[in-house]
Amino acid sequence: MYFQQQQLSKAISVISMSCVSFMSVPAFSENKLALEEVVVTAEQREENLQEVPVSVTAFTANEIASAGIESSQDFINLTPNVTLDDSFTVGNTFVTIRGVAQINNADSPVAVVIDGVSQGNQKQFKQELFDIERIEVLRGPQGALYGRNAIGGAINIVTKQTGNEIDGFVKSGVSNGGGKKLIAGVGLPLVEDKLFLRLAANYKDSDGLIENITVKQKVDNSTSKDFRTKLLWLVSDDLSVDLRYNYSDLEGGAISDSALGGGADINSGKSLKPSSNILGYSQREIDDFSVKLDWQLDTMSVTYIGAYTDLQESYFGDLDFTPAEFLDQTQDLDVELNSHELRFTSSDEQELRWIAGIYYQNTKRKLHTVARVEPASAPLFGGTGYLTLIDTVDNNDNTASAVFSQFEFDISDTTELSFSLRYDRDERDQISSGQSETFSAWQPKLSLTHQLNDDHMIYGTFSTGFRSGGFNADGSLFDDEYLSNYEVGFKSSLWDQRMSLNGAVFFSKSKDFQYFFIDLNRGGAQVIDNIDKTDILGAELEFQVLATENLRFFGGLGITDSKIKTFDAFPNQVGRHTPKTTKYTGNLGAQYTVDINADWEASARVDIERRGQKYWHPDNVESLDPVTLVGARLALASDAITVSLWGRNLSDEVYFADFNDLSYSGLPSGQDLGFLAQPRTYGVDFEYKF
Repeated sequence: MYFQQQQLSKAISVISMSCVSFMSVPAFSENKLALEEVVVTAEQREENLQEVPVSVTAFTANEIASAGIESSQDFINLTPNVTLDDSFTVGNTFVTIRGVAQINNADSPVAVVIDGVSQGNQKQFKQELFDIERIEVLRGPQGALYGRNAIGGAINIVTKQTGNEIDGFVKSGVSNGGGKKLIAGVGLPLVEDKLFLRLAANYKDSDGLIENITVKQKVDNSTSKDFRTKLLWLVSDDLSVDLRYNYSDLEGGAISDSALGGGADINSGKSLKPSSNILGYSQREIDDFSVKLDWQLDTMSVTYIGAYTDLQESYFGDLDFTPAEFLDQTQDLDVELNSHELRFTSSDEQELRWIAGIYYQNTKRKLHTVARVEPASAPLFGGTGYLTLIDTVDNNDNTASAVFSQFEFDISDTTELSFSLRYDRDERDQISSGQSETFSAWQPKLSLTHQLNDDHMIYGTFSTGFRSGGFNADGSLFDDEYLSNYEVGFKSSLWDQRMSLNGAVFFSKSKDFQYFFIDLNRGGAQVIDNIDKTDILGAELEFQVLATENLRFFGGLGITDSKIKTFDAFPNQVGRHTPKTTKYTGNLGAQYTVDINADWEASARVDIERRGQKYWHPDNVESLDPVTLVGARLALASDAITVSLWGRNLSDEVYFADFNDLSYSGLPSGQDLGFLAQPRTYGVDFEYKF
């Protein structure tokens, strides 16, 4: 603990000195250049990003376009202390934020909200992003306002809205691996100032880039078809109704891990290609409907949000991950969610500002898992044809409810005190075993913000997060996870608004940290268990500089040092890093834009991403060496037309996006498994706006 306190003190000193140093940069008031002002709704109100006492990375519509952001992976790669790993099926990802990781069959550590509607299942996180106005990534527990799934942070996505004029776009493109896409959106004002319709659709298809050397086919083929419609009705000056429907169909390769020999070095074996005798397949389909009502009164607004989601995923593929005809597996997931939220928000002008509300969500989840012996190996087990080894059904009915509030008070013209409190209650019923359990937690948050002057702000925060416990498929119980976070940070606008510099240092204490493994001693059960106590120390620093009218620099650095403090089940792992933790993430980029004539401009952008050493399991036996990824984008644009050439992972780095050691995967074939990340990708896009 003493060592961590020293590290924390040093980190605070470094960031403080950096802040003072940059604050001394002279301002040139005669220069009209300035960075784009970013307005976010991170704390359920519209606020300037530089005035929000939260570590936030925000992407505006302009930044989304210039960076070529079209998926969850794209913006995560540009966010310090956050990683996203593809794994297993087309709809499966693992997000890790500040050392808190997403795991199989559990709630996400990040609350994902789209247009005010919470996405209640971890399978919803991986999605195509099109027709997007803004993305906000909040780091640190946000449970007080966002609920039980915000133990590591929250992601707020806002799609584009329609005004009184018709607007839209059509975008098409091709890429290596037989990739092709067609994306379109249109806003239609049906009744001026009253009724607005927006339609958007996405189609992407790829043959894939990673070959299975046994079946001689690409394992990462994919096809995504998405459609979204939004209808906004301004009933009166005080009442609005917002209806939203989203459909997503994603299908493609699955279970395409490369099999390494048990105990093989992950870094020397990372060039191994998949060699299963079965070309895996998976499909995820989502229907999502929501309604949002906003009623503006004299001193407050009343908001109701109701949502319904039906999510289905299925997959089939190899289980031994070798060329032999030995074992296969299949799984079908069916999730049905409905939620209701009622929120009361005071006006922004009051000296005491507040938010209060109630929340309810019901989740019905059914998971059917089958493992079989294939015919060629059936005689080894005394039979013929397909022999079923595992056939289990995990059937759950879960109810979550909460009450929450937040109060903001201006102590003076320059100092604000904010206090939030949320009570979450989760009732977990496992129908398949007849068991039930209730988990609950209070989640307070306290923030003190001081505005040094118009351009510099400092803040200190104590916040908490909660992730519910539940039942494993075999009926065993795992505990809920609770995290307490202590954070200090600053936000600065420098050089006459041409530069921003934001930083934070945090220390978190986690109780009953959740992790995942497969236990052959329990019939191959997929098991979630708990690490008793964990400490996490870290820091973040982000900057943007508008160096000239044509040249912009940007970047960020995130450091996470997690330590297992108490682990009764495996005391020999005390002192090691938590699973799926990356020691540091950093990104550095530049964009140069020049006018060609009165109608056309050209731009060039380069992004360099560095990911530090990554630890996959609590024993830290296997870790991925640091990886450097380079991306670039060249564009030629007018008001209506944009043509762009782009590339990702241009140096063609080979590494595993996910890894499962034999000790945790439980494979009878005695193999470690590595899921290869995407190699070099490149393409050309054409976009027309109207």
